[in-house]
Amino acid sequence: MSAIRVTDLTKTFGRRPALAGLSLEIGEGEMVALIGASGSGKSTLMRIVAGLELGDQGSRVEILGRPMQQNGMLGSRARELRREIGVVFQQFNLVARLSVMTNVLTGLLGRIPRWRGTLGLFRKAEKDLARQALRRVGIEATLWQRASTLSGGQQQRAAIARTLVQRSRILLADEPIASLDPSSARRVMDTIAEINRLDGITAVVSLHQVEYARRYCRRTIALRDGRIVFDGPSQALSNAFLRELYGTASEELILPDGPAEPARAERPTDRIAAPPAVLAST
Repeated sequence: MSAIRVTDLTKTFGRRPALAGLSLEIGEGEMVALIGASGSGKSTLMRIVAGLELGDQGSRVEILGRPMQQNGMLGSRARELRREIGVVFQQFNLVARLSVMTNVLTGLLGRIPRWRGTLGLFRKAEKDLARQALRRVGIEATLWQRASTLSGGQQQRAAIARTLVQRSRILLADEPIASLDPSSARRVMDTIAEINRLDGITAVVSLHQVEYARRYCRRTIALRDGRIVFDGPSQALSNAFLRELYGTASEELILPDGPAEPARAERPTDRIAAPPAVLAST
């Protein structure tokens, strides 16, 4: 079963098209990089897949085989499907004055009675789950600190821990390492890759840094002007190819050449073949 299927997705802001008839399919357990220059439509696509934004008439988005939205309207089970999608943003979206523990526990709000969430009444088993999630991302020692005291990399890992507590089956990470130093960026990408590998969670990671796509994801989807212009093996993303693909915008995406590491190994049961590379005309 597909984790995500998008069909004829169009989104227009005023007279400006952000997405233009985009279709794609991502299988369960894949870890896919989404790349493209600023304004290419990456964040808009992520928000629509997450059910935070509506596509235009004629668009359809399915999550785990069920309709999230169609023809500019949310599906009847959209609220239920949102629970299956954890979203990590560039700016972390933590409440600075609250403890790391409380921020992570907010991942449960869609799965517990609203009155308990409003009053912040979490059970011991739920707190143990949050502690376990923080241990998995390597920052358990910070659980009672205010979120504002964490470094950028630690805050992003706390945001990932929140998605673990949510027990989501899909992780959408929108520029999760854009504001981080290289060391913190690697730790965050290692964490996402480990969750994908061990838990089988489908991960879609929007990146400007193409070298991270090459190293961590077997498959990359590239957008330009709201259209898919590449969908194939990340190792095919040579600098020369990217310059041809993106023209003058390629300088925004390419890191210096270096030894390419193979994408992190998938579990034996997650052998989803990447589609062939496609270079579309625009």
